[in-house]
Amino acid sequence: MRAIFVDANSSLAAVTRRLLRPGDPAVEILEDPDITAAQLPALLRDAPIAIDDHTAFPTDIVRQCPALRHVVFLGTGARSYMNPEELAGLGVTVHTIKGYGDTAVAEHAISLMWAAARDVAAMDRGIRAGGWPRTEGMQLTGKTIGLIGYGGIAAEVARIAGGSGMRVLAWNRSPKSAPGVEFVDLDTLLAESHVVSLHLLLNDETRGFLSAERIARIRPGAILVNTARAAVVDEAAMIAALESGRLRHAALDVFETEPLPAGHRLAALPNVTLTSHSAFRTPEASDNLIEAALEHCRRIAAGG
Repeated sequence: MRAIFVDANSSLAAVTRRLLRPGDPAVEILEDPDITAAQLPALLRDAPIAIDDHTAFPTDIVRQCPALRHVVFLGTGARSYMNPEELAGLGVTVHTIKGYGDTAVAEHAISLMWAAARDVAAMDRGIRAGGWPRTEGMQLTGKTIGLIGYGGIAAEVARIAGGSGMRVLAWNRSPKSAPGVEFVDLDTLLAESHVVSLHLLLNDETRGFLSAERIARIRPGAILVNTARAAVVDEAAMIAALESGRLRHAALDVFETEPLPAGHRLAALPNVTLTSHSAFRTPEASDNLIEAALEHCRRIAAGG
């Protein structure tokens, strides 16, 4: 049994080499984060397992990889890169990894929230350009944060925000309860939250979930934080709300096209803070992620 890590960056390659154990299935590590889907048939050759960080696995390409039986996707958002049901129809199982970076992503969401509330990025840009901008920020103690979706990451955000003196609201598609968190209907959350933070998995039900209609129900002057997936938000409606001032700020780690294309409208807006889909990137999360991927490979090799 053989696996190929098709698109490792240097840091994930190093973690993989460090965590491989004697007796593990052979893992060939290709240190090329810029490979394209068109290269996959030649790269995978006779490998039954592909480990994938961020490369698209279109169905028509996978059809050209007859030996492939498993794709181990490094994260939860495989649907942004492939169609698991169509691949299953070809005999290829897609495995995802949950929970590896809950704390890392939550801390990043909180950092984006604070940066947005105090216009950190805008002041930094102004000072570097020779100015001395002094903007009036939003004090978050005593304010309300609303969490749309409540899994492991949102639970960590709730812990940190609650510890910072914020009121924590949450909405989830299935009933949940948690200490210190008030679960409410979506309209209540949108109307009362000074900060709305998205924590939904992307699927057919959540694509475009934060629609123009729902954005219009958000409390005027609120901050929107997205460390989930860009496609859960109507981007055009969000941009319009930012331009009109209805949204005070958007703090985003995810985008419909990544990397963000040059000249994109979001990059021109002063009330947007951007990070490069890096919320989960900490040494601790990387270790958790690769160890879970290798466990998938071990289980597959053992016939599990």
